[in-house]
Amino acid sequence: MTPSWWATNLYEISPILLVSWIFWVVFSVVLHELGHGWAALRCGDTTPRDLGHMTWNPIVHMGMFGIIVFALLGLAFGAMPVDPSRMRGRHAPAYVYVSGPTMNLGLAFTAAIAAAVWLRAAPGSLPQQSVTNVLLFLQVGVGLNCMLFLFNLIPVPPLDGSRIAAHYIRPYADFLDTDAGRFFSFFGFALLFLFGGGLIVPVADSMGVSLVRLAFSLIGGSSGP
Repeated sequence: MTPSWWATNLYEISPILLVSWIFWVVFSVVLHELGHGWAALRCGDTTPRDLGHMTWNPIVHMGMFGIIVFALLGLAFGAMPVDPSRMRGRHAPAYVYVSGPTMNLGLAFTAAIAAAVWLRAAPGSLPQQSVTNVLLFLQVGVGLNCMLFLFNLIPVPPLDGSRIAAHYIRPYADFLDTDAGRFFSFFGFALLFLFGGGLIVPVADSMGVSLVRLAFSLIGGSSGP
């Protein structure tokens, strides 16, 4: 049986699910990279601005290759040029590297708060399907950004977690510069890309549920649906 295109699969489940996925993937990748850029500027590194990456244009962050991968696979990645040698402070590079995943965590929590507010404040005159569609849109934002947060903190190159680990663990940084380290980087990421979802998705789902419950508690409601 020939596998079908991811967009077709999502559309058959729900057109709203497809639209939500496209929006949140692109929006989250852009904000993830801008998070790195804003942090770099704050630490004195103007490389992101000098190279024209402080923009909302997803093509700048994802590149044409990234756009093609997203179109084919439904997954996306981005890049933000930074120069650690221009940053002020010993911990500045780690701060810059962790700012991207932190942005994803912030987006997940923001979407969770929005979902809790929506369920409490949605006008009763609205059709139930409209209420459900908005809730699905926000739930996709919560779940996807929890996955991006967790995935990017894994210490396997080229993920942010590897840069954070290399900044504080010199032997790991030295290892990554060897042939064995480059082999580990390539095949480690390939294995993570192919099989890591089975480990990350359940944890992200549990994290998303916890965020929604926290959101409900903060706005004075129940623990959520």
